[in-house]
Amino acid sequence: MLGGVPVGGDSPVSIQTMCNTHTSDANATLAQIRRTAQLGCDITRVAVPDEASLAGLKEIVKKSPLPVVADIHFDYRLALGAIEAGAPGIRINPGNIGSEDAVRQVAEAARKHGTVIRVGANSGSLAKSYRLKLAAADGARRTEILAEALAQSAREQC
Repeated sequence: MLGGVPVGGDSPVSIQTMCNTHTSDANATLAQIRRTAQLGCDITRVAVPDEASLAGLKEIVKKSPLPVVADIHFDYRLALGAIEAGAPGIRINPGNIGSEDAVRQVAEAARKHGTVIRVGANSGSLAKSYRLKLAAADGARRTEILAEALAQSAREQC
């Protein structure tokens, strides 16, 4: 469950969007979330790139009609802050969030608060061995290797 929205398994497909407002501007972000909720969106995601955004997130989580996923990059402390702010979900890329200890702290805090973690993987955080395979491949084989590498990377990060 992400807030009140069932996700995965036999659950119906849910519609998620991402706000393009600055999360530090809670009023503008909430207005956008309300519009997307009226259009049938089930889940919203907001960027949390800095402390100012974390401050806005607290108000957004309290007032949002949709469950909010905090999109975190590079700083595990922002993930911890988003969890403390009550975000029902966070999106992290463990490959670029820091040390194994930092990822462990985020996972433990999420477990304690019942926060859902969405693991994101992208080509920028692939292990060197995958990047070398990609560099040597071409065409359809490159696409196949990239898909395999992203899936394997996400599994390893979990």
